[in-house]
Amino acid sequence: MYPEEIVIPMKEELTENGFEELLNANDVDKTLTQQGTALVMINSVCGCSAGTARPGVLMAVANTSKKPDRLTTSFAGFDVEGVKSIREHLLPYPPSSPSIALFKDGKLVHFIERHNIEGRSAQMIANNLISAFDEYC
Repeated sequence: MYPEEIVIPMKEELTENGFEELLNANDVDKTLTQQGTALVMINSVCGCSAGTARPGVLMAVANTSKKPDRLTTSFAGFDVEGVKSIREHLLPYPPSSPSIALFKDGKLVHFIERHNIEGRSAQMIANNLISAFDEYC
């Protein structure tokens, strides 16, 4: 597990902007079984998370009129139970962090894996998410 002093500032980048944490299986199940849309960011300490994934998610949410009903996050290597539960909802996709998922009425409708984040700018990730928001939110 990653040290708290490293993780907390990276978590706060999202939680201070309206994202709720999914810390355990109950949080995940409660959130993903509700009607409507839920954006889930599996956060991580890697450079692509800080460089493009978190900024891209925040940019998307700030620059669209169609937003998911719930903005949520869980931290890989720290929120172990929450991430494990989220990944069960992401099957058959393999574990990927960072990653960004959009659920509608409990079903996965859009997923951005780590390999779709690496090498892409925050603006490209934001554009991808805004397109998904336009379609599903």
